Amino acid sequence: MHPIALIFLVSFLTCFIATRLLIRKLQNSGILGRDVNKPNHVEVPEMGGLAIVFGMTSGILIAVSLFTFLNFFPNLNLSLLLAGFSTILLMAIVGIVDDLLNLRHLIKASLPLFASFPLVAIKAGTTTMKIPLIGAIDFGIIYTLILIPIGITGASNVTNMLAGFNGLEASLGFLAALTLALIGLKLKATESVILLVSLAGSLLAFLYYNWYPSRIFMGNVGTLMIGATIAASVIIGNYEAAGVIIIIPYAFDFFIKAANGFPTDGWWGKYRDGKLYCEGKPISLCQLVMKIFNGISERNLVLVLIAMELLFCLVALFLYF
Repeated sequence: MHPIALIFLVSFLTCFIATRLLIRKLQNSGILGRDVNKPNHVEVPEMGGLAIVFGMTSGILIAVSLFTFLNFFPNLNLSLLLAGFSTILLMAIVGIVDDLLNLRHLIKASLPLFASFPLVAIKAGTTTMKIPLIGAIDFGIIYTLILIPIGITGASNVTNMLAGFNGLEASLGFLAALTLALIGLKLKATESVILLVSLAGSLLAFLYYNWYPSRIFMGNVGTLMIGATIAASVIIGNYEAAGVIIIIPYAFDFFIKAANGFPTDGWWGKYRDGKLYCEGKPISLCQLVMKIFNGISERNLVLVLIAMELLFCLVALFLYF
């Protein structure tokens, strides 16, 4: 079996088993979230992103073992890989704390700055960014001290915001990770590919339980990890432009919410006769889709957003292949 396929498989199986076990454990522990897009706002186990942490960790451990003991990945830079994974784990810890303590938004939004320190410490990436249709721009020390923290912070926050509908976070994250992994393979960015394939395998497994009707939510621990993995991977692999393209749908949602003061309530739909409706001014990308379709089922809403993300994934692939 190809080592990349093995990493994907191990991540998938670990997350699949862990998610199944977590559902019952979280229910028994009372760690539940309300499914606000269902009648009666049923309660569903939350913090399922822990299973994604387990899946990613197992995949990366397999990669390190293959490198150390069997001489696979001869060009692997272990320091880069572990620095990237450290940033991802730090974001997972932020998510766990937020899920348990409900951090204030300003605190949660700024903590990713500290999570970026492992990448800053080893001066990950190159200061020259290749931007399609523009060319190469050398940002010098600004790249390390400013752009890396901004990248981790921005990506983590936008993936944390575009959430709250069954299967949405896992499906969009899977598409983003898979697309960036393919580009990473083309660019021979081994460290990035390992991180992204581990995430993709974990998200695909989690999606089995998270798809409509969801049996478990990933919580902030999962959504923050997705953004951190995307940002860390493109920084390490020096293909930041692809990362920017991939998160454009997330950015749309961010700007709509920013224009409405980042609402914490009322971002969901009004459930009626099997559909979700936006009865006032749209305050999120999801509500904008509801308004355009004059009511849409939750499942179809997620499919529309998947199609939107897939479009930008194809654009990124077109620019790099």
